[in-house]
Amino acid sequence: MHCVTCSAPVNIAVVKYWGKSDETLILPVNSSVSVTLHQDQLQAQTSVAVSNNFEKDRIWLNGQEQSIDNARIQNVIKEIKRRARKQKAGNRNDAAEKLNWKIHICSKNNFPTAAGLASSAAGYACLVYALKCLYQIDGDISTIARCGSGSACRSVYGGFVVWDKGQRQDGTDSMARQIQPHTHWPDLRVLILVVNEQKKHTGSTEGMQVTMETSELIKERIGSIPDKVEQISQAINNRDFKTFAEITMKDSNQMHACCLDTYPPISYLTDVSRRIIQLVHYYNKKSQEVKVAYTFDAGPNACLFLLKKDVQKVLHLVKHFFPPTRGEKDFIRGNTSELMETESNDIEDYESYFPCDPMADSLRYIIYTMSGPGPQELTSDQSLLGEDGFPRTSS
Repeated sequence: MHCVTCSAPVNIAVVKYWGKSDETLILPVNSSVSVTLHQDQLQAQTSVAVSNNFEKDRIWLNGQEQSIDNARIQNVIKEIKRRARKQKAGNRNDAAEKLNWKIHICSKNNFPTAAGLASSAAGYACLVYALKCLYQIDGDISTIARCGSGSACRSVYGGFVVWDKGQRQDGTDSMARQIQPHTHWPDLRVLILVVNEQKKHTGSTEGMQVTMETSELIKERIGSIPDKVEQISQAINNRDFKTFAEITMKDSNQMHACCLDTYPPISYLTDVSRRIIQLVHYYNKKSQEVKVAYTFDAGPNACLFLLKKDVQKVLHLVKHFFPPTRGEKDFIRGNTSELMETESNDIEDYESYFPCDPMADSLRYIIYTMSGPGPQELTSDQSLLGEDGFPRTSS
């Protein structure tokens, strides 16, 4: 048996992809830009093993066996093997032999699946990277990850990433590339406000299809994207937070406006989501500068971008207006060691300009993180599969 274990990150789009020009090849109608989040807080982990003793291909996700006949999983495996055969050389006889063996895949996330936290992006990027390591293939793999989940191509890279929509009908130039590594903007921080961990009522694939078919606003949005991609890429290069933040918020608002313009309308945001949006704008206005930016993917959970120096005050503000009455144990998760133990004395002042009562227990928890690197190969002792090729009981 040959086994490889890898991890891969979540990415959060700041200029979003919403709509496909080709459903089969998963080609987007517009380019997009994302920030890869740190794997210490959010990651998918996948072990892939091949053996001439396995009877059939099998896959387990978060402890439950799933059907491996899923078309997207099959597309990824098929394309990886096609690339491996094409690159076969004299020193890769062992890799060629492995291509004919059955495969076992075991994957898990350390964050909610299907709740709008880009679980499929991390999952497919991790699967593709693990298969790349197993079959020893070279070259860009973002086009393969795209065959599993469009946004997965961005999770193939760390830091700040653009997914170029491409021009070719076969999709060979629809791929991701890194704008800057995660070390480029060391003071940028991220707070993920988890409103709901449940599976979203309208999946992204279905939502995009209906929006493309019925929304009139989506055509205007598509036309505006190239300028946004150029402007936010420049803002990232210059570490220009104001421009980065404003484009991020406006693009999120526009995508969700297109969802509401869909017939029948799709609403991923909740009352809590909208209250978070209000709070951010009030806070920025009171501060007389843009200190926080929000973005929402296809779900109610908010992703806030801010600078390290503002984290403590914003956390106190969020906890004041969204208090956890069941206690603060595990309410803030992730990179908590970086947080100072000081208290803010400004909360009463903020009550005077944000005219809303607190919404108790409306947030499940908060994840504190930052930008991070791309997929990584792990050691054998971190494998999710045992020596028999089946999931370890502890995983």
